[in-house]
Amino acid sequence: MHLTVLALTVAASVIVLGSIVQGTIGFGLGLLAAPVIATVLPEAIPVTMVLVAWPIGAVTAAREVHAVDRKSLPWLLVGAVPGTLVGLWIVRIAEARQLAIIVGVVTILGVAVTAVSRDVPLNRTSAGIAGFIGNVTGTAASVGGPPVALLFQHQRGPIVRSTLGVYFVVSGALSVIGYALTGTITLERFLLALALLPAMLLGAWSSKRFHGLVDAGWLRPAVLVMSVLAGTIAILRGVF
Repeated sequence: MHLTVLALTVAASVIVLGSIVQGTIGFGLGLLAAPVIATVLPEAIPVTMVLVAWPIGAVTAAREVHAVDRKSLPWLLVGAVPGTLVGLWIVRIAEARQLAIIVGVVTILGVAVTAVSRDVPLNRTSAGIAGFIGNVTGTAASVGGPPVALLFQHQRGPIVRSTLGVYFVVSGALSVIGYALTGTITLERFLLALALLPAMLLGAWSSKRFHGLVDAGWLRPAVLVMSVLAGTIAILRGVF
């Protein structure tokens, strides 16, 4: 893995920003950070990114655990199990450049669906499907938030943050176990994740100061715009 100070700085900076966003609205670390990291450190996608993002779910869930949607959560997790297997298969057959394109496409499609969709019925079927798609894309491209967040986009902030937090903890654990069993976690990727972990913790800690901004109506559009730009860059990187 070719690691430069500039690449590490860019990766850490975007992880701080993505962690602030996820800690504020419930998702966004992978959506925002993965396309940029796929450009500057393509070898870090998806394993290192998933390792870095995994703990933030526990942080957001612990803050507002009382608000977890206990009816939908089990079905999200049921869908996540087969989604992990499909995601691992994609990782095995795709090269770094292909994964960069996958990250970009998944990001842009996720943003488009999240931005234009109306309220999706929240039931066992929709939760299971969202959990499946979320961990296919989460395991393969470290961008698992949009399919799940779509179900909860009109719910109150504490419900979104806590429920998605628990989902990300469990689905992330499934992905990490799968990486370990398939030999995808290398020492280099693990050490890089440790180096980037403080950036995630800093962003997660800072995010509690921004909860009030969610009601102001500007944060979500800003995240969507930045994510589209980042996804476009990832696609261009993979193509050229």
